Amino acid sequence: MKNKKELELYVHIPFCVKKCAYCDFLSAPASGRERTAYVDALTREIRSRKNDYGDYRVSTIFLGGGTPSILAGDDTARIFRALYESFRISGNAEITMEVNPGTVSEEKAAAWKTCGVNRLSIGLQSVNDEELQMLGRIHTYREFLNTWKLVRREGFENINIDLISAIPGQSLKSWEETLRITAGLNPEHISAYSLIVEEGTPFYERYGEKESTGASFCKTHPMPPLPDEDTEREIYKATEKILAEFGYHRYEISNYSKSGYECRHNLGYWERKEYLGLGLGASSLIGGCRFHNTADMEKYMEICTTCSAAEHRCRSGDAGDRKNIRRDTDVTELSEDIENLTTEDQMEEFMFLGLRKMEGISEKDFYEAFGRNIREVYGLQLKKLEEQKLIECRRKRVRLTERGIDVSNYVFSEFIF
Repeated sequence: MKNKKELELYVHIPFCVKKCAYCDFLSAPASGRERTAYVDALTREIRSRKNDYGDYRVSTIFLGGGTPSILAGDDTARIFRALYESFRISGNAEITMEVNPGTVSEEKAAAWKTCGVNRLSIGLQSVNDEELQMLGRIHTYREFLNTWKLVRREGFENINIDLISAIPGQSLKSWEETLRITAGLNPEHISAYSLIVEEGTPFYERYGEKESTGASFCKTHPMPPLPDEDTEREIYKATEKILAEFGYHRYEISNYSKSGYECRHNLGYWERKEYLGLGLGASSLIGGCRFHNTADMEKYMEICTTCSAAEHRCRSGDAGDRKNIRRDTDVTELSEDIENLTTEDQMEEFMFLGLRKMEGISEKDFYEAFGRNIREVYGLQLKKLEEQKLIECRRKRVRLTERGIDVSNYVFSEFIF
């Protein structure tokens, strides 16, 4: 196992109880029957990948969504059974499952433990019930607390809590209350994201480009304005300060953890490790090639069902049949937007993904990856950003300054050819 290449797995569960007002993820409500049918197709896809990744060892698995905890315990167990049968999974693999309050039971939590899940990520977002309602969440803070106590009782000792700032009507005082109450629970990890108003969401209709002043009102439901720039900046500054008081260190722009509890799976993304996406719309990066599965549910179900039937016929047919079936039906038909990244593409990603980490990037790692000195490629950009005090270059590492973090998107754009 030690000699095998490292691989991360992302498994997408595209279901939720109700779509949140800010969410643009590939997810939607569905019946129990539809969810079970999807798991049937997903396990077929997983098993169809078995022979393609024998040279890899899986170091992390992340079940995301949507709301993976909406699945019945038996369906979750079927997914993990297929994963363990199809991939070489390290004994110390980090295995994360996203969960939402209102979808968790003792039976489910026990099933997750049995499946090997050793890290949970709970979507809280705010301790203020009015803010939760504003976001379209299905739970109250009390219901979150019930979920929190339940999963702790079940023995989960590595838990992340997701929070969202810059919620409509949110004040600095309200955000500080959310931070202090959440940190007081002593989770191992806290993700603190600023609300982004995405196209195609109810929030965009209320707070999109036409409402750039921040004051927005829906015709049928009056809505408070988004926090102004000064308040949002104060919220941003308060986050690191308050969480540091509770023993959390910032290791990425939006992520904080206790020592040793950094999310290994997400670090893999920022460090451009290879990952395979399984499920509807899931993205992958394999061998310098980036692609994603179809986001069309009907197409996804059809391809997975066809490939499964073909594989069954293949096992029972003669050699000629096997050759024809493998040529005509292939799970790779799921893949869309296949992009073979150029060296320039990969260098760009190395920079703008790696700079998200507070420790920044290593000049040595850049040279080992591309065979070129980082200053040979990005000398002008590094000099300019250093002069603007947006980055600092020390001990052969490049990292964002506090000022650089504030305008990180601008810094990242400087490294795009």
